[in-house]
Amino acid sequence: QVQLVESGGGLVQAGGSLRLSCAASGRTFSSYAMGWFRQAPGKEREFVATISWNGGSTYYADSVKGRFTISRDNAKNTVYLQMNSLKPEDTAVYYCAARRGSLYYIRVYDYDRWGQGTQVTVSS
Repeated sequence: QVQLVESGGGLVQAGGSLRLSCAASGRTFSSYAMGWFRQAPGKEREFVATISWNGGSTYYADSVKGRFTISRDNAKNTVYLQMNSLKPEDTAVYYCAARRGSLYYIRVYDYDRWGQGTQVTVSS
């Protein structure tokens, strides 16, 4: 079973960029669809982006489309989230998630493996 560890969060000014990484353990990473979610204080966890097992398909929340890019490197067991043109409303804890499957998935309950999260704070 895969275990996930996020990194790359931090404090950035509005308009800046960050790249989040999610390193997965195990030898079956390429069998998993991957997703990024985020949760702001007092709010529910929400979908950000997802990528299929081979990187061939991606899907984004409307709020991040055109600013964020999800990618993966199966040789390194890692999925990335490049975040550009950050806004204060992007401030949240960002979570990496995984599930076996050949498609991509956008609902929290589609996923059964979660990382511990990494804080992203965007100042105005």
